[in-house]
Amino acid sequence: MWSMQQTDPRTSASSSALLAVHPCYDAKAQSRYARVHLPVAPRCNIQCNFCNRLYDCANENRPGVTSRTLTPDEALSRLDAVLKEIPNTTVVGIAGPGDPLANPESTFRTFELIRAAHPQLHLCLSTNGLVLPEHIDEIRGLHVEFVTVTVNALTPAMAARIYGWVRYRGQVLRDTQAGEVILGQQEVGIRRLAEANVLVKVNTVMIPGINQEHVPAIAARAKTMGACLFNVMPLIPVQGTAFGHLPAPDADERAALMDRCAAELPVMRHCRQCRADAVGLLSEDRSVQFA
Repeated sequence: MWSMQQTDPRTSASSSALLAVHPCYDAKAQSRYARVHLPVAPRCNIQCNFCNRLYDCANENRPGVTSRTLTPDEALSRLDAVLKEIPNTTVVGIAGPGDPLANPESTFRTFELIRAAHPQLHLCLSTNGLVLPEHIDEIRGLHVEFVTVTVNALTPAMAARIYGWVRYRGQVLRDTQAGEVILGQQEVGIRRLAEANVLVKVNTVMIPGINQEHVPAIAARAKTMGACLFNVMPLIPVQGTAFGHLPAPDADERAALMDRCAAELPVMRHCRQCRADAVGLLSEDRSVQFA
């Protein structure tokens, strides 16, 4: 269970300068700077009840979707091609299609290659946080400046409704046992990132009837751990998943929920729920061009 000990979000001048070049972390940056997601992480260590990771799906724009996965060397080649065509690319992220930290070898090897070839670029990582504490030193060592952690629950009982299973240290955990582990690991990881001055954004999927009314409380707890930004992502019902039958939240519901969360943390209001191989400006995905 999360504790409520206060940790101030990162608010230094250097942090503000970093935020200003990340199109996801700063709304003003989205029309000026591009980002690229490199899909080098196929495996995942949890099963979310709303997730179905599909490859070779050019017409879907949602997390977990990519035309194909890449090796670290292929990822660097794609990045080189992107930079030639889109020189205003400032951020390179790894966001799937599985969890980057469930694929640590390919994730960190990709970051190593980028650091050597393009040291001017900013590195970004998205994770469910299950094994985040075990990789803080690698994140710091490679100077990964941005980490997004998806936190969907307040309590182990709520998490048990959202996650079908969690694979942790060689065991498959279910129900509240899984919830206790993932919530505890997320808290430790986020706090340690904040202490290391890594800029942390917390994503929460807004799931009607499951966690919707609790999302502002999740934002409040994210603030206590040192997150600098909060993002409310509406559920995308996907056929074949346990939550495929649930309704998608409407825009007014989401806007009202974001307003409530804004009392706790700055809220990202321009999220496009990007693919794992997204390329370009948030408003103009060019992933097909580089597939």
